[in-house]
Amino acid sequence: MSALTITVEQINAWVGLVLWPLFRVAGLLSILPTIGGGEVPVRVRVALAFLITLLIVPSLPSMPLVDPLSADSLLISFQQMLIGVAMGLLVLLVFNAVTLAGESIAITMGLGFALMNDPQNGAQVPTVSQFYMIMATLLFLSFDGHHSVLLLLSASFTILPVGQALGPESTWLLVSFGGVIFSGALSIALPALAAMLTVNLIMGIITRAAPALNLFSIGFPITMTVGFLAILLTLPTFQFSFEQLVRDAQSNIAQVLGS
Repeated sequence: MSALTITVEQINAWVGLVLWPLFRVAGLLSILPTIGGGEVPVRVRVALAFLITLLIVPSLPSMPLVDPLSADSLLISFQQMLIGVAMGLLVLLVFNAVTLAGESIAITMGLGFALMNDPQNGAQVPTVSQFYMIMATLLFLSFDGHHSVLLLLSASFTILPVGQALGPESTWLLVSFGGVIFSGALSIALPALAAMLTVNLIMGIITRAAPALNLFSIGFPITMTVGFLAILLTLPTFQFSFEQLVRDAQSNIAQVLGS
């Protein structure tokens, strides 16, 4: 009876089959909102990365036969981490656009001083931004945005196999999509900002027509009241704008991987 023999090549193949996908998954979860990022503890992210890696390993294509302790292995690991971070960055930009929209509305309605700690960005943001972030997180989970991102992650190993890096076109797509922070924030906050601008114009006209009338004492409560009404009435448009931004982020992820 012959003894069971395991070669060094087989060991390297087994290690690479788990190690390099783990780096790509960990890179994604290190920055992906809702199920990753700063608001999720590091231990939870590491455990989730291991679990997702073990689930997708059976469906992955063959990995390059590279010594895990060599310089080539270090380069491949860095490439996989960079690919995962790039995928998560596109989704994070959408949530940053939501935060910027909330800040614009809060400053316009006079609530820019009411700040809360944002664990995702590690900074203080207005309470209106936190409200929009909670709404965005619930919407992202309700239409399975996290599942679609994980499906894209699993498909990325076929579209961009281990051993290949992001090209210059992918880098340009990432830089170009950064403008979604401003365009997306404008699409979300524009209805509320238009209502607040109308109120400020009306109060300015009244002040010019009757200088003796002190509108400063009642202007702040009116501005806040109209701001809250504008937020309430524009929630359906927020849902539409946010869903469109998430679709754009997913399509850009596919383009970054395919290019």
